[in-house]
Amino acid sequence: MKDDARLQAAIDLLETIAGTSRPADGTAAAFFRDRRFIGSKDRRAISMRVWGTMRHWARLTWWFREAAADTWANGERPDWDSIRPRARILTYLVLVEGMGLAGVDGLCTGEIYAPRPLNEHERAVVRFLRGKPLNHNGMPVWVRGEVPAWVATYLKDIYGDHLPTLLDALTKEAPVDLRVNTLKCDRDNAIIALAEGTDEESVEAVPGHYSPLALRLAGRANLAATNAFRGGLVEVQDEGSQLVALLAGARPGMSVVDFCAGAGGKTLALAAEMQNKGRLVACDVSQGRVDRSAERLKRAGAHNVTRRVLSSETDKWVKRSKGTYDRVLIDAPCSGTGTWRRNPDAKWRMSEEMLAELTALQARILRSAARLAKPGGRVIYATCSLLPEENERQVESFLAEQGAAYRLLSVADLWPELVNPAVPCPVSGPYLRLDPAEHDTDGFFVAVLERLETATPEAPEAEDEPQA
Repeated sequence: MKDDARLQAAIDLLETIAGTSRPADGTAAAFFRDRRFIGSKDRRAISMRVWGTMRHWARLTWWFREAAADTWANGERPDWDSIRPRARILTYLVLVEGMGLAGVDGLCTGEIYAPRPLNEHERAVVRFLRGKPLNHNGMPVWVRGEVPAWVATYLKDIYGDHLPTLLDALTKEAPVDLRVNTLKCDRDNAIIALAEGTDEESVEAVPGHYSPLALRLAGRANLAATNAFRGGLVEVQDEGSQLVALLAGARPGMSVVDFCAGAGGKTLALAAEMQNKGRLVACDVSQGRVDRSAERLKRAGAHNVTRRVLSSETDKWVKRSKGTYDRVLIDAPCSGTGTWRRNPDAKWRMSEEMLAELTALQARILRSAARLAKPGGRVIYATCSLLPEENERQVESFLAEQGAAYRLLSVADLWPELVNPAVPCPVSGPYLRLDPAEHDTDGFFVAVLERLETATPEAPEAEDEPQA
């Protein structure tokens, strides 16, 4: 494809993303699937421009509004949500890619497959923006940090002076991390297998920093085409997510439940820790997510997993199974603020009202799922959120409500045994709180609770036939 056609495809893709509530990555996958004539190099170039625009969304919007106020006859700044994706991408070409009017004009020719020519207002905007820096002292903190204003306010209390550094890290492209599947190989052999790569290129991977199972790719690669991935030797999983699974402390022969299993990333990690020995139940309220996990489990060689669809967090199965599990992992649905460098579109879909609904749901899930733990068993509560409302405050409220039934264990104390004795724990307190600026992982929170009730749990009622 010529670059002008790539630009029009980028505009089309961003229009499609902006017009749906679906996540951007899934929307992009469907977009390219419907346009199989677009080759792999073209897809990469188009995606880089679209994701670059989304990573700079707030600053591009701010600058476009400034340019409009300066160059349009009425001097008004357009409403934030009224600015079209084409305008944002044109702004990106100037501020990020450094193009001038001649360069933008050369792409927007109106020829077949190319964007239409610039109109009078667009030409004036390009002239105004030429040579301007992406950052400006007049920008509010939330604009420079590329998050909604209310999110910056929520994060200020816990991150303080570290907030600008954190927000800047959230705008950067995330690395690709892999977890070595110990059911099939060790880390050294996984590195060798990845180096064999594909017919077109080898894949270079280096050990992660915290997790003894983590590998980080040196660059981008067609991982799905490698024998290492197809053979189940590795799974894509952020290193922070790997630490969540390791802190569950699942061991061979235990009974473990992954209560919000989703598509099964942490379920796979738990199965490997259990060496396929013991009982592992992967639950979720979505039939689709449960179904999608089947292929991943098969590829990884995980045989001790029962998949179960729940009607809600208070499904009758929870009551029937209370007090019978050694470990209960609750990877709670959350705002996903810790993963915004991977999902830059998600931040603009989140609202305070949605956060309130999520925190209420998290409290209900924690209260209900914790019943599954037997005396002496552990409940591991985790989110991929940076917001204290979803993290520390949830755990504190739960402990206050439960009285002496549970106690909070220190992640720093558990670290040498459960995670990596060769690497110091990155936190000193009871909670694991990770962020991309300080730890170069996605943002994660983990709390480990131990059930202290000594009363003999009620015998579980007969359960329905589970889904295999």
